[in-house]
Amino acid sequence: MKAVYLEEGAVNRGDISLAPITEILDTKVYENTTETDKFDHIGDAEVVFANKIIFDEETFRQLPKLRYIGVCATGYNVIDLDAAKRHGVRVTNVPAYSTESVAQLAWGFILECADHIGLHNLSVHQGDWIRSDTFCYWLAPVMELAGKTIGIVGYGNIGRRVAEIAQAFRMNVLVSTAHPEKYTTGLHKSDSGMENTSVAENEPGFSNLAETGSIRFVDTEELYALSDIISLHCPLVPETKEIIRKENIEKMKDGVIIINVSRGGLVNEADLADALQRGKVAAAAVDVVSTEPMLLDNPLLTAPNLRITPHMAWASVEARRRLIRTVADNLLAYLAGEEKNVIA
Repeated sequence: MKAVYLEEGAVNRGDISLAPITEILDTKVYENTTETDKFDHIGDAEVVFANKIIFDEETFRQLPKLRYIGVCATGYNVIDLDAAKRHGVRVTNVPAYSTESVAQLAWGFILECADHIGLHNLSVHQGDWIRSDTFCYWLAPVMELAGKTIGIVGYGNIGRRVAEIAQAFRMNVLVSTAHPEKYTTGLHKSDSGMENTSVAENEPGFSNLAETGSIRFVDTEELYALSDIISLHCPLVPETKEIIRKENIEKMKDGVIIINVSRGGLVNEADLADALQRGKVAAAAVDVVSTEPMLLDNPLLTAPNLRITPHMAWASVEARRRLIRTVADNLLAYLAGEEKNVIA
């Protein structure tokens, strides 16, 4: 079987190996593939490993020999799954490989917004501490997380891990998810095996610091109204497109902090930039934007109190090695006539 790997540059910068895949099938590897050259790169390959390349009805029609797509990611919104089924193409993905890495960056963002570490590090290196009349100073208010409320939108693997870490900081946790009934009875196990309590009280908010660490499932309206920090961990679907937009931002607390390590399309970037300018949103941090690579005219580039990283939350060495290993295991299962992480 002919196989091609379309976007090695998105997963490997010379610090991991594609051998788990290339040892199974002779695979032509491309550093990058665009919508312009995807047909040239795929050619008559039967097996394709891809990440962001679009596979729609027209693409499948032009690739009659294609039989298998190994998505090298968890998200698969670039693939028309119904079209894949119509054309007899098996599609697999890689769930949960980056849970720890993405949750880690989410909390790096939260801590940066709370403590302004980068701002003060730069100040010291610019000599401000040397010139200071006092033994200490701070350039922006430092926020203590204990007793604050974090609102988590989406409660998959990453959302649950973020909630678990929030409990360690003694924060109150509000969760909005499409299927709260899966979690609202008694105790459930998180990915790390630790137990979390689902609190079913109807009263809004939390009365005092003694109640920190509890998790309460609410609708988005209550989450917007009560959260000091809002962290997005949901998929991009029609119901979640631009959930961070002006009308919802106005329902939030003054000075809210917004974190997005999920999908750029969850945020109306102009509305978030405006809210940062006005101070309605005190700070925000994003690892993703609506168009990637980022465009020069993206309003977030010039917004105040915003941290941006280039879609690298998932990209720890450990996570990328897990990714390649699972892509290979998915392929082995397909070749053996078995199903593993099949989405179409």
